[in-house]
Amino acid sequence: MPLSDSDLQSIWLTLRLATVVTTILLFLGTPVAWWLARTRSRWKGPIGAVVALPLVLPPSVLGFYLLVAMGPHGPVGQLTQALGLGLLPFTFWGLVVASVFYSLPFMVQPVQNAFEAIGDRPLEVAATLRASPLDAFFSVALPLAAPGFLTAGILTFAHTVGEFGVVLMIGGNIPGVTRVASVQIYDHVEAMEYSDAHRLAAILLIFSFLVLLALYLWRPNPKNT
Repeated sequence: MPLSDSDLQSIWLTLRLATVVTTILLFLGTPVAWWLARTRSRWKGPIGAVVALPLVLPPSVLGFYLLVAMGPHGPVGQLTQALGLGLLPFTFWGLVVASVFYSLPFMVQPVQNAFEAIGDRPLEVAATLRASPLDAFFSVALPLAAPGFLTAGILTFAHTVGEFGVVLMIGGNIPGVTRVASVQIYDHVEAMEYSDAHRLAAILLIFSFLVLLALYLWRPNPKNT
């Protein structure tokens, strides 16, 4: 039995959300990862802990505080209303904001590890060739850290696809607007539509397996380096 229109709609919305979030985090997470990898500031520990917080924080807790912040009386909600943008909760862009926070460590940590693995030597060589720090970053650091970016992009995309608690808290369950695949599965189970839930869950299961398989296959083998 083929997927229903609502299932296909939820899959499309999920892929759209994951693509937007991964793209945004690529630009936001890279400078954060670079700073964490290079700095000796005393703030490295606290900021690194804040970045990693979604790894241990219950999604409902993060979703609750984001909902309060983006609500009509929260600082973000008051700002968006003053700018004429309305409120973000229960909208697609509300899901994007929440997912950016929730998936932040999945982008930052692999890229930070890749930058740290480069070491100082390549950048020092670039400096002796009169490359500016910006030139060294784009011509040396980014190419050498490419495997880390690939890992981070895949993990961020996959993690966003599998989100449930945060997106349900922020987006609710609006068909075509905030009802992503994980919420659609929940709806099927609530309605005791187990066959429909199984089909959609199987797609996410296969997708998750292929993501992990790709990461293991593309990971360099230390014995060959």
